[in-house]
Amino acid sequence: MILDLQLVLIVLLGGVVGGGVVLLYVGLVKREPSSVAEPGRDIAGLLRRLGGRVPLAVVAGLLVLLLTTWIVAAVATGALVMFWDALFGGASAERRSIMRIEALAAWTESLRDTVAGAVGLEQAIPATAYAASPVIQGELLTMSDRLRVRVPLPVALQRFAEEMDDASADLIIAALILNSRLRGPGLREVLSSLSESARAELDMRQRVNAGRRSTRRSVQIVIGVTVGFITLLALFNPGYVAPYGTPVGQVVLLVVIGFFAAGVVWLRRLSKFETPGRFLHFRTTPDGQP
Repeated sequence: MILDLQLVLIVLLGGVVGGGVVLLYVGLVKREPSSVAEPGRDIAGLLRRLGGRVPLAVVAGLLVLLLTTWIVAAVATGALVMFWDALFGGASAERRSIMRIEALAAWTESLRDTVAGAVGLEQAIPATAYAASPVIQGELLTMSDRLRVRVPLPVALQRFAEEMDDASADLIIAALILNSRLRGPGLREVLSSLSESARAELDMRQRVNAGRRSTRRSVQIVIGVTVGFITLLALFNPGYVAPYGTPVGQVVLLVVIGFFAAGVVWLRRLSKFETPGRFLHFRTTPDGQP
């Protein structure tokens, strides 16, 4: 048993070293930008986000392995720590998304009122950037700086869309791009309609988020109680869970954890808000410019 445990530890340490090498390679190697902007598909960014959890996952897995000698439980614990945010998080991201929609609605209304004073978009955008919500103020100030150095308005708006990376922002930016090219009337009415649409989306998202918050909390409680109960049994009544230490017991434990994981993923999907995909994507040059 001791020899088997040492072999498992060696294999796990080898996996940790190999994962560290992969993360180091991803962090050091320069990647060429894609010819088409495809946010959300950056594998290197995903690896960097997960890299901070690797040590915690390894420590948790090794601790479970030393306490129980169950390889399946150790791997499941490491995976649980690694993907905790993906399975049980999302509340902070949802709050940021709601705050961004509210900020976009307020900025659209401010831009509408400024344009109503016979001011062009080149002057109205910098004038409204400083009074915008801090959630989007950084991107607006960057766009204002581009306009000051004589970057064409459509190009500045395209870059602004890529920096925002938000489907709700695409609707507003698309209307501004069309107006910057056609210079037609009716921009104030369009901005009014877009701000009303953003407010309606904000109200709907807040109501849905309030309803699904209880589901998300229920999932966390179920996971915590189950893991805590199994841990207490393994520590204070090892004879009760001893059959899981056999090869057949490990297979049974793997099946049980698989069903449990499938249920958690299903509950997570119930508590997740499906946002529409973006429709504004611009081809970029090799240096990343639109």
